[in-house]
Order: sequence, then C-alpha cells, then structure tokens
Amino acid sequence: MNIILLSGGSGKRLWPLSNDIRSKQFIKLFKTEQNEYESMIQRIYRQVKLVDEDAEITIATAKSQVSSIINQLGDNIGISVEPCRKDTFPAIALAGMYLHDIKKIPDDETVVVCPVDPYVNDEYFEALKELDIIVQDTDTNLVLMGIEPTYPSEKYGYIIPKTRDKFSDVEMFREKPDAKTAQLYISNGALWNSGVFAFKLKYIVNKAHQLMEFRNYQDLYDKYQLQEKISFDYAVAEKEKYIKVMRFTGKWKDLGTWNTLTEEMSNCILGKGILDETCENTNIINELNIPILCMGLKDMVVAASNEGILVSNKEQSSYIKPFVDSIDQQIMFAEKSWGYYRVIDYTSNSITVKVTLHRNCNMNYHSHEYRDEVWTVVSGEGTAVIDSKKVALRPGVVVNLPCFCRHTVIAKTKLEIIEIQMGEGITVHDKKKYEYDYNNIINEWGRN
Repeated sequence: MNIILLSGGSGKRLWPLSNDIRSKQFIKLFKTEQNEYESMIQRIYRQVKLVDEDAEITIATAKSQVSSIINQLGDNIGISVEPCRKDTFPAIALAGMYLHDIKKIPDDETVVVCPVDPYVNDEYFEALKELDIIVQDTDTNLVLMGIEPTYPSEKYGYIIPKTRDKFSDVEMFREKPDAKTAQLYISNGALWNSGVFAFKLKYIVNKAHQLMEFRNYQDLYDKYQLQEKISFDYAVAEKEKYIKVMRFTGKWKDLGTWNTLTEEMSNCILGKGILDETCENTNIINELNIPILCMGLKDMVVAASNEGILVSNKEQSSYIKPFVDSIDQQIMFAEKSWGYYRVIDYTSNSITVKVTLHRNCNMNYHSHEYRDEVWTVVSGEGTAVIDSKKVALRPGVVVNLPCFCRHTVIAKTKLEIIEIQMGEGITVHDKKKYEYDYNNIINEWGRN
C-alpha cells in the first residue's frame, strides 16, 4: 500500500512551542513504551509501519518542513516537496506525480492520502487496508473515510452517505455548519470528513492532467506557483460520481489546540514544573531550563519556550491564533537535517545560537556575504573545514569565520557549539552553498 501523509500547517495554535517552521506535528509530546517522547509525525509513521511494515510512505510537505522530517524520520523516506503552499489538491497531485515518475509506482496500485496529525489507534490503519480492498475490487474511483461524530462539531466538514452501512455511496458534502445544523446532519447519519482519500494512482495522475497543464513531475514542480489554490474536496471529491465512504467508528481525534492535545498527554508536566495539590486539570509544557510553579489553577495550560509563554484557560486556548498573528517574533528554535539550533540572544546586529549536531552529521559547505561568525565548541568532537583547511574540534576550541569564507562542520560525536553571528540585517537567506566531499573526513576518522 502507498500512503501519502499530508504534512502542512503554520503552527499558530500550539504557540509558543510551534512556529512557522516548527508545526504542531514536530513537537515531541507523546510518551512511548520506551519512556521517550515522540512527535505526531513520528507516532503516525511508527503506527503505519507496525500495521504494514511494507507500506511505502511519502510525505507531502513544504520546503520549510523538510529538515524537521529528515531529523525525526531519517533520510530514507520519500518526500514530495511543495515549492509553495497551494492547498490539498495541488499537493496531492504533485505527490501522485512523484510516485508515478520518480518512484515508478505502477498505475493500478492503491494510494491512500492521510493527514499527518490525527490522534488514532492501530485500528485506524487497519481500516486503511479496507479502503485498499474497495479500490481494488470495485468500480469505485474514490473512497473516503468518514468519522462517526461524537458531538455536533462546527470545526469539520460533513459527508452525507446514502445509507448507514459501513460502506455507502456518497449523497453529498456539506461545509462546516453551525452546531444546530451539525446536529441535524448527524441525526441523518452524516460523518465528519477526515481528509482521508483512497484511489488508484492512475486516477490522480489523470485528474492532475485534466485540471492542470504540465507534462510530468518536474514540469508540474516548475509550474507549481502558477496552479490554483484549491482543496481536493472542491477540485475532485465533490465532482466524482463513483465515490464511496467508509464509516469509521474507532478512535480519531484532531489535536489542533492545547485543549484537545493535553487530553492525550500521559503526564501533566513535561519539562521542569511543579503543580501544587490544589491544581486541577492543569498542564505544564516547559522547554525552558528554568522551573515553572503553578498553584491553585484549574483547567489551565501553561506552555513556555524561547519564543514566549502562554498561560490560558484550556477552552479559551482554541482562540489563540489572531493574538499570535500579531506577534513579530524571531524564530528561536528549529530542527535541521543535521540536528537543531536554539537562539540564546539577539540584537539588531548580532545573534547568539546554540547549535547541536548529531553524530556523523554535517552542515552544508557554505559562505555568508553579510556576517562574520565565531564558533566556540562546548562539547563533543568533530572537524571544521574553513576554505578547504581542516580544523579539529573539541571542547574549548574557538573558530573565527569572517564573511565570504567557505566553511562547514562535521560531527564525530554529538557536537554542541555556541555560534555568534555579527553583522547588519542578519538573515537566513545570506547563504551560498558549495559542493564538498564529506566522506574523506569520515573515512579518516575510521582509520584513526
């Protein structure tokens, strides 16, 4: 089975832990059996592989999320990168062409599209196999998964099936209603639209060519910015005649707000924090290296990171987005393919960053035009390359990097560096990349 996981979102509703490049699916909040914490994307990837170890998983995502995906899932995973955000139909079409042209998946194989962030159990993924069977064994072009509603939600679109059977033809779609209308839909057997679609690969390839002008995957990628911003529901599902919906009655939860997310956290406290005995239904999520003490709080969430501190009634936290939109904040934490960085301090002409590289990982070989840098090694070992000259790194070593010099770093062990950037108008766009053969350094370590 081929699964496309849609990984999008701007990360506003779980501020201050999420931001424009660290969406909610990358925050590690869920405890595993190994007593470690995993993110939504790690959890759903693990669950898919437990149910179907041979599943081919492709993640459709924006450029800004690629580094976080590689950091959390490794580099042995298919990634279909959107050059810019264009809603679900262009994203699914591009991922479909990626499977067809790059991965060479046969036209008749089933593709299941799922959001990356629902909170579900293994039965959800077993149900995806049933979608595969319907796609392969019937004349249905498109099969959806509809969720049995647990309350008259105003947050979801609704699918109106023709019958109350497990599998039914689709009567119609309805947009997000008010609560009274939602209750009416539910009394008539309506289902929440989960954003899960299943079809044969040739179906999405043909639809893409019908609705967009392009020759192949690369051509669609190059013309992506010109495509209409439209959802898969509007572009395809609502117009399809041969369409069915599967009624799913298992656990399914959208963890889009602090209110819903904290309901699924195994511990009330994540990070340094204390709740006194008078606190009720209160959670602390703390990424800072200082403690948070809460006393006498009820139905509250306290979340803290380098980007800010949220203290909110849980229900009220659902309305955070317009306030976060008004905050002009330096990105203080980001995951990269080689590790992660955390901003310690910044001024108008300097930024101090703590950089952590994973073992055997490296930055790009690059230079800056408008800033100088100074690296101070805090812990670990590695090698810096500065204009082709190698410098051994160990705790206490200081490296000066004037602007225009080409430089990179390769971590022999986990490596922590304090990086001070100095210059006017420092920006992440001030970077020019070059080719470098990192294998010769790793091979030298092996010989030593």
